[in-house]
Amino acid sequence: MENWTAWPAREALSGVGVPRRRQVMTWGVRGVLAALVLWGALRNGSFHGWGYAALAAGFLACAAAVRGYYLTTLARRLRPSLALVGVLLGVGVAAQLAGQHTPAAVLWGGSVVIAVERLPLLHALGVSAVAMGAYALASTEQPLVLMGTVVALPFIGYALRLDEEARGAGFRLLAQERAARRAEAESAALAERARIAREIHDVLAHSLSAQMVHLEAARLLIERGEDPQRVLERVVAARGMAREGLAETRQALSALRGEMTPVEEFLRESAAGEGARLEVTGEPRGLPAEAGLAVRRVAQEALTNVRKHAPGAPVEMRFTYLEGWVELWVRDRGARGASGELGAAGAGYGLLGMRERAELLGGTLEAGPAGSGEEGFVVHLRVPA
Repeated sequence: MENWTAWPAREALSGVGVPRRRQVMTWGVRGVLAALVLWGALRNGSFHGWGYAALAAGFLACAAAVRGYYLTTLARRLRPSLALVGVLLGVGVAAQLAGQHTPAAVLWGGSVVIAVERLPLLHALGVSAVAMGAYALASTEQPLVLMGTVVALPFIGYALRLDEEARGAGFRLLAQERAARRAEAESAALAERARIAREIHDVLAHSLSAQMVHLEAARLLIERGEDPQRVLERVVAARGMAREGLAETRQALSALRGEMTPVEEFLRESAAGEGARLEVTGEPRGLPAEAGLAVRRVAQEALTNVRKHAPGAPVEMRFTYLEGWVELWVRDRGARGASGELGAAGAGYGLLGMRERAELLGGTLEAGPAGSGEEGFVVHLRVPA
């Protein structure tokens, strides 16, 4: 429903996004109307002497009023806008009193068009009534022509108003789309930063903390004057942790650059390195980067925990492609009663952190001792992919 007291949208009033050809056409029409006014005023030779000065003053007053009207309507200032339209109507009355009917008719008709185009409709109809009333009183046209003119001019203004509103709405949608794209890009950047932060945390947190433990122990041993061999063992362990952390950091950087080997190949290499048995089922396909990273990290953590807490135990791995999902099972046949605390292993990246990673992807990670009466530990990852 049309709001009779509402202004057109600012985008419509500003003319933003108007094509160059449309601007040229608009200025051409304005030029023709101005030429028509001047021609109508000069064709009958009724101006002499100071009359030309009056004509020039009236023309400049109209040009200034039109310019000011477009600025005040852009600022949505009603009273100044109505006052400037009143200037045009007044100059039209003066022209009619001077016997210049054509310029007066052009000024009155133009006032109707620009009022309906840019003012709230309630006030635009008031301006139209005054202008068309003056035109009807001064006109010598046939009643049918007069009626057609009185009806057509407001419709022309309203058509221009609708066209400007449509263009303004299109520009607003374009601006909203651009804002949405910027927000999407910012969101993607934040998500990427969060992914990098998780990678740095997963890779370095344990490695550095473990090195600190070994180095602190070495310091205490030195202060107590303990056997140098025990100090050396601690230093060697810290060096090993540093070497592992460096290798894992390089892997993480390669993953962030997208320079990752396929998941199956990674699992086969990892299984071969630990002497584990790997089974792959389902239709192989490429995995999203986050899902592939989750599978790699969980496999690394599970195998590291086996090496730390059940050395030499047989290990079985199964990787399955499902519709919309992938699953990874890692099970060892270690000693009965092995600890089931997720974070207690203190190796690799921490299964607790891996569970959080899986949940962020919309998946799950379960880890704990095998079923009743069985030995070993089971890790089960399921993530969408």
